[in-house]
Amino acid sequence: MLIEYNKVNIYQADEMILEGVDFQVDADQFVYIIGKVGSGKSTLLKTLYCEVDIDKDDAETAKVLDRDLTTLKRKDVPALRRDMGIIFQDFQLLHDRNIYKNLEFVLHSTGWKDKKEIDDRIDNVLAAVGMEDKKFKCPHELSGGEQQRIAIARAIVNDPIMVIADEPTGNLDPETSWDIMEIFKEINAEGTTIVMATHDKEIVDAMGKRVIAIEDGHIVRDEASGVYGYEL
Repeated sequence: MLIEYNKVNIYQADEMILEGVDFQVDADQFVYIIGKVGSGKSTLLKTLYCEVDIDKDDAETAKVLDRDLTTLKRKDVPALRRDMGIIFQDFQLLHDRNIYKNLEFVLHSTGWKDKKEIDDRIDNVLAAVGMEDKKFKCPHELSGGEQQRIAIARAIVNDPIMVIADEPTGNLDPETSWDIMEIFKEINAEGTTIVMATHDKEIVDAMGKRVIAIEDGHIVRDEASGVYGYEL
């Protein structure tokens, strides 16, 4: 089990955002977290990679990748994050360097040293997202869809166990969004778990994946093959 949350209360700035959160995620799953704007989708994701803390008194169980989040020390958070890839709506690429250097930075920071191994890994992940010809471009030279492809490449460059994506198609046009979702489907088919917050009704309804719905501070629905279920 990659995620195990039982009776978890989630706070941000002393305000309870989510109450009594119960859900589990197993290996190889593709899970959508849905809900209206402000429902707490992003906050829930942030707890998974310790951007938002969970206190020991606020959870019966809060485990991610075999780490107990209620007792995890700050010095151990980078090791947790190395086992996951994180993708943001606004890409968060480093704009002072080209795409190769963006990916090289991630590999260097996680202990890769051999230049040929680094070059081969970068080539492989760029090919996986169809961006091998953009290796020496800078982020500002790319479209939004291309930048999101690079953000996905960055997230999978360390071969993570799980990818967490927060509204990855939120700033993209519909056609580009579907292209990005095809990449996620391929990543998942190769064995990487995907946990994605989204408000893209069309994609959720078409994909037939697991859907966890948040409403009024609670998980109100958890369906193995669900639909969006909200009017936009």
